[in-house]
Amino acid sequence: MSGDPDTDTEDTSDLEADALDLRIVTLALDEANGRIDKALAAKLPAFSRARLQALIAEGRITRDGAPISGSAKAAPGDYRLEIPAVAPAEPRPEAIPLIVLFEDSHLIVVDKPAGMAVHPAPGNAAGTLVNALLHHCGDSLSGIGGVARPGIVHRIDKDTSGVLVAAKTDAAHQGLSALFAAHDIDRLYIAFTRGAPKPARGTIDAPIARSTSDRKKMAIAKSGGRHAITHYVVEQTFGPREKPLAARLACRLETGRTHQIRVHLASQGNPCLSDPVYGSSAPAAPVRACIEAAGLARQALHAAVLGFRHPITGETIRCESPLPPDMAALAAGLADL
Repeated sequence: MSGDPDTDTEDTSDLEADALDLRIVTLALDEANGRIDKALAAKLPAFSRARLQALIAEGRITRDGAPISGSAKAAPGDYRLEIPAVAPAEPRPEAIPLIVLFEDSHLIVVDKPAGMAVHPAPGNAAGTLVNALLHHCGDSLSGIGGVARPGIVHRIDKDTSGVLVAAKTDAAHQGLSALFAAHDIDRLYIAFTRGAPKPARGTIDAPIARSTSDRKKMAIAKSGGRHAITHYVVEQTFGPREKPLAARLACRLETGRTHQIRVHLASQGNPCLSDPVYGSSAPAAPVRACIEAAGLARQALHAAVLGFRHPITGETIRCESPLPPDMAALAAGLADL
């Protein structure tokens, strides 16, 4: 297993590429002294070292196409910074119903519905999971995630449904973050795809980076990028056995990158059904009819299982979420093909 930290899990909110401030900072030989965050702060007086360290942790500062590490020493050359717009400073509690799968004084596990962003961001200032958690948990959420992202340890896409854990204490936040960084978390997703990948069981090991042609998308990186591994098993196929029209997959994340499962499956020619970003071509007419009948208006991807050892009590936690109504209806319709 790789030990690189998962600062972007697929587990993330929708990309904010349209709100990014892209900058190139060049360090001359005489400016490349000490830690990289200190050297960059000297060139960018409007940014604190803490802000630059956060950007580094999120993989938003790269050199020669590769993300730099927080402990890196400054080196001469060009550094590319992707600076997202500042989210609302203080999200407000909102009385949004939550499906709570597990909760104690240290953490909370919820079943997030499709259509709910995890935290406030441009275009999603309210109605997010953070707003709901602030109402449900009060002031008990961990502050490590920042003012706009209290308690958030990992994220899933706005239109992906399923299980997500948030931290109530800083100790739990640090412990959960360590589990994600060590890939010591069981994360299983259910995906319905166009066609079926071959072989029926396999591993997709391909680095992911932001697309160079569309800043709102991620893509398989030809060079650089972030290490990304997805294990999949075809659980069921639909339509002709020799050439399935669609399939149900169980996908386990070894790493967790932005849009990882969606990008990896699309790279194999089997995008998630109804994916508006990575579904490059429409599925067969019978599958389209099933999608319409099910009322599926988002990618067919669901975070079904989240398992981990409680970072404080040592208890084994395993939370499961059944398919939501739209994906359950899709499964029923596809079964008749």
